[in-house]
Formats: sequence, structure tokens, C-alpha cells
Amino acid sequence: MKSIKAFRVLFVIFTATLIINPKLYSQTESKVTFDAGADIVSNYIWRGVKYGAGPAIQPFVEFSAGNFALGSWGSFAFTDSDFSEADLYLSYGFDFGLSIGLTDYYYPGTSYFDYSTATGSHGFEVNFGYELSGLSIGANYMLNQAPGAGTAGGDMYFELGYSFEMVSVFAGGGNGWHSSDGSFALCNIEMSVSKEIEITEKFSLPLSGSLILNPDTQQYYIVAAVSF
Repeated sequence: MKSIKAFRVLFVIFTATLIINPKLYSQTESKVTFDAGADIVSNYIWRGVKYGAGPAIQPFVEFSAGNFALGSWGSFAFTDSDFSEADLYLSYGFDFGLSIGLTDYYYPGTSYFDYSTATGSHGFEVNFGYELSGLSIGANYMLNQAPGAGTAGGDMYFELGYSFEMVSVFAGGGNGWHSSDGSFALCNIEMSVSKEIEITEKFSLPLSGSLILNPDTQQYYIVAAVSF
């Protein structure tokens, strides 16, 4: 329970800092917005691991104020017996490229209000990211043990990527729930390409395709996604 208490303390401190310290907000990015959308993916692949047996819809709802964002993201298969996920996240992006955040991973089918270390259904992760031009670096750390979410706590994942005009490439590695035996391994090498499908003169659909290789499990995937 200490890790969950630590998460709650971090959450309160993080939120309070953003509220009481307006200097953190960019004067040019203080607009308050609400947004919603969804992706339809041929397969749900996360950090090199496949979740579910087939296509899924991945909706999100987000509130943002300046550089601060609070939202929820999920993945739901088209059959009730397949994999589903419903996450909450909180993040803040600094003007010089650094971002910090907290993510609550939850998987429907377990009790949403179960936070115990013996049967808990929520995995809490701290997220750090840095972007400079097309370069991106990510570091993530799982705070707690949550059997219902499939984590024993202490899981780490690191990622390095670069985005060109239409193509992005990156590689990631981690331990715990990211690898086949729990030890640190390279588990995610990906190349993604995006384009716009013109439906009418005023409406087009973003389409992306990804080639994903997991050297740890020796699995290879091709994923297509349409965004709304």
C-alpha cells in the first residue's frame, strides 16, 4: 500500500503545483479546451505486446488548459469476451520540450475500486518525456503492485525515437510486464507511416500503418489505424 499512497501524494502535489503556480503556464497557450476522438486499429499492440485477438476501437476524452492535460483513453474490442482497457492520465508539458505525467492503467472485468496489493486492479505509472525537433525520449516507471493489472511494481520502460515528415521510427525496451521473463529486454522496434485519405474536398481521414517487431518474443506485427 505504500506505493499507492506515494502515487496519491505525487498526484496531489503535481495537481496543486499546477493550480497555485500560474507561472508554469505558457502565456501564449492558456486556452481551455475539451476534445474527444477515436482510433480504429486492426490490432492493439502496446510497447511490442499484442492485447486482444483482433480489431479494436480506442476512444479518448481530454480536458486541457495551457500545457496541462487531464484525460481518459481506452481500448475496446468488438466482442465482449476480448481484451478491454480504460485508463486515466494527467500530464504537463513544459515549453522547452519536457513532459511529466501520471497514468492509471485499469482493465474492465476487475473491480474498479480494488486498490489492494494482493488483488488490486490499478497500475500507476510515472511518465517522463522529452522532445527536441524530431527526436523523442521516454522513460516510465510503474509505482505499485497490482495483480489485477498484471504488474508486480517497479516495471520500467524506455524509448528513443525520431519523426521525419511522414515517417517515424523508434525502439523501446523494458522489464516486468514488458518482457517475456521479467528481465530487461529490447521489446519494441517500430516504423510508422501516416497519410490523409481524402473523402470530400472538406473532409479527409488520417490513416496510419505500423510495422512492429518484438525481438524479445520474436513476434512481428503489421497494424493499420484510422483516426476520427
